[in-house]
Amino acid sequence: MPDAPACICQLDEGYAREARSLLFHAYRHDPTYAWLFDAQRPGYERRLRVVIREWLRQHFYLQLPAIGVLVEDRLAGVALIAPPLRRLGVADSWAWRLRMVLGTGLRCTRRYLDYQAALASCLPGGQVHVLPLLGVHPQFQGRHLGEQLLQAVHDWCGEIPGTQGVVLDTGNEHYLAFYRRLGYEEIGEVAIGPVRERILFYPNTLSSSATSV
Repeated sequence: MPDAPACICQLDEGYAREARSLLFHAYRHDPTYAWLFDAQRPGYERRLRVVIREWLRQHFYLQLPAIGVLVEDRLAGVALIAPPLRRLGVADSWAWRLRMVLGTGLRCTRRYLDYQAALASCLPGGQVHVLPLLGVHPQFQGRHLGEQLLQAVHDWCGEIPGTQGVVLDTGNEHYLAFYRRLGYEEIGEVAIGPVRERILFYPNTLSSSATSV
């Protein structure tokens, strides 16, 4: 029986609960988050749920864009987008930082803020969109939904005047070939504890064409 078709849509806070569950499963075994939030110490899954919950809450509070992939009305994939000039809007909030300290502890919050600062230092100049969180639910992997999701992100960001491309990061070696196949180029690397975090850039071809004319 063929797989049900996927539908791309923009998400609002009404999808926050589904997005929290999806991103928890997507990042549960991520090496970067495992180090940031002390996977070896009891309570790791609770701390991971806290950071995802609080990031989503602040993201939607700031009315930042999010794109989802729906399969039979179920959220199968999600990408949060931080537009130019708003990239650190979530982490800059003192209310968010307080909730993070209360939910994950001071050490994990400091690690996470240092991680965000390290990523920001590697961003290219100019107008770029950043994807702070994205993932496909494990139950839907292997159906090329990641490609569809990122293509939708590229199309959406490419329509913004002056945008130069999309930036994401990963410490999971398994995903590097996937991102490179989609056209991402490695532009930087930072050490997140024992993890090599790669910063990847997808250039906006529409913007490049307009500039060359």
